[in-house]
Amino acid sequence: MRLDYKRFSISIKKRIAVLRITRIEKKNAIDTIMITEIADICRFLNNDENIGAVIITGSTDIFSAGGDIGDWGSLSTNVFVHSWLREGNLAFDALAGLKQPVIAVLNGPTLGGGLELAACADYRIGEVGCEIGQPETLLGVIPGWSGTQRLRRRFGGQIVRRMAIFGEVFSAEESLTLGLIDQLEETGDGLNAAISVAQRVLKRGQLATQVTKMLINYDEQDGSTKTLEMLAGQLIHSGDEVKEGILAFSEKRPPTHNKT
Repeated sequence: MRLDYKRFSISIKKRIAVLRITRIEKKNAIDTIMITEIADICRFLNNDENIGAVIITGSTDIFSAGGDIGDWGSLSTNVFVHSWLREGNLAFDALAGLKQPVIAVLNGPTLGGGLELAACADYRIGEVGCEIGQPETLLGVIPGWSGTQRLRRRFGGQIVRRMAIFGEVFSAEESLTLGLIDQLEETGDGLNAAISVAQRVLKRGQLATQVTKMLINYDEQDGSTKTLEMLAGQLIHSGDEVKEGILAFSEKRPPTHNKT
C-alpha cells in the first residue's frame, strides 16, 4: 500500500488499518485529490487479505466539514455532474463496499460530504462535541454523494429531512439517540474505542464476516442512486441558487435565496 497520500495518513497494526484525514488547514474538506485517494486506498484494502478491519477518522478536532466549495464552486455544470458527483459517488461506493468492516470515528464536526463519508462506514463512534448535519441546501446544492439515498437507508428518511431540508444540526448526544452514531465516547477516546470494536470483529470468522457484510450491502443498494443524484445535481447546479450560495460563501455573508 502507498504511504505517500496527500490527504490521508495510514497505519496498519495487528490487522487493523487506520486512515486519518490530514487536510487540517481546510477542516478536512473533501476535494478531488481526496476522492481519488479514497478510491485508490479502497483498491489496496480490498486486495489485502491480512487486513481485517478499517478505521477512518479525522485529524485534530474535526472529522470533515464536507465538500470543498473552492474545488467544485467554479466547475461547469457538465464537469460538476460527470466528474465531481460521479467520481465522488464511485469513491464513496467503494468505501461502503469494502470487504472489511469499516468503523468511522467522528472526532468533531461531520457535515455534508463528511457525513456522506461517515455513512459509508458499518459502525460510527462519535466523540462528545461532534456535530452532525447536512448544510448543502443552504449553499443552493443538494447532498450529491448519496446523501439522500444511503443516508436514508442508514438513518431513516425523517432524520435526513430534518438535516437536509430543515437544517437541523445534531449534537453527539442527539446523534446517539437518533441512531446517527452507534457509540458515544469522551473527546479524544474515540480511536481507542474503535480499536476495541475492531479487535472484537477480528475474533469472528473473517470470510463469514465479509460475506455477511456483502449480503447486507446487497440488500441495501439501490442501482438508481447515482443516476438519480447526478440528474438532480445537474438540475440544481445550473440554477441561480447555487450561484448565490457560492457568492455568499466567498463574501462571508448569509445567502439570500428568496427575494421578496
